[in-house]
Amino acid sequence: MSELYPNYIEFRNVYKTFDRPVLVDVNFHVKAGETVAIIGRSGVGKSVSLAHIMGFLKPDSGRIIVSHVDITDAPEAELRQIRKKVTMVFQSGALFDSLTVAENILFSLELRDDYDASNREEIVNGLLHMVDLQDFHDSYPSDLSTGYKRSVAIARALAAQPKCILYDEPTTMVDPIMSDQVGQLMLRLKNQLSLTSVVVTHDLQLMRLVADRVVFLHDGKVIYFGPVHEMDQSDHPHIREFLAMDRVEI
Repeated sequence: MSELYPNYIEFRNVYKTFDRPVLVDVNFHVKAGETVAIIGRSGVGKSVSLAHIMGFLKPDSGRIIVSHVDITDAPEAELRQIRKKVTMVFQSGALFDSLTVAENILFSLELRDDYDASNREEIVNGLLHMVDLQDFHDSYPSDLSTGYKRSVAIARALAAQPKCILYDEPTTMVDPIMSDQVGQLMLRLKNQLSLTSVVVTHDLQLMRLVADRVVFLHDGKVIYFGPVHEMDQSDHPHIREFLAMDRVEI
């Protein structure tokens, strides 16, 4: 851990504008081993925040800290090293359709510096067991439901032995039972592997299950950052409306 940057991830006064302001003076941090959820309506800058953490985007101003390092002006070679520690599970799953489930996981495994071909099958099977997909070793992504594809994507991410996982809407377009299974998997990985996680989600049930703290974005601004239970007590009108809408949907 760096004395300068004690938090694993931190946004310091981050601004980003495309055709309109998307992130406006955004400040939050994620401690090592913690799960922080970023919530809010569509288009408020949630996925853009993940892209900044991965180094796919650079802020117009402000600083981005990842893995206790200021990556704001980092060259691509340094970002590649950071991405070995921080990986992302995309909403689409981003699996290779022409590869089996096992081959998708193996693809990530082979990118590791310490890759050892002699025990690759054992590692792949272990990862499939961890995400409860041991029966789908030889299946193809087209054979799987959306929820199972997300689980495979999580297993593939874990193959890289990251310190941190970013989840982009992990329960979107899955049924409630599968949504709960994905959430329980994320919680289990957090507890067993002490992973640092950032979860972008509309799913307040998932947020309550896995998050230690919450960043609530509205019009690109952080209008709440803190524990879940304190957000429930907020009298901010946009937060009250968002929570009320969720209760109506239930």
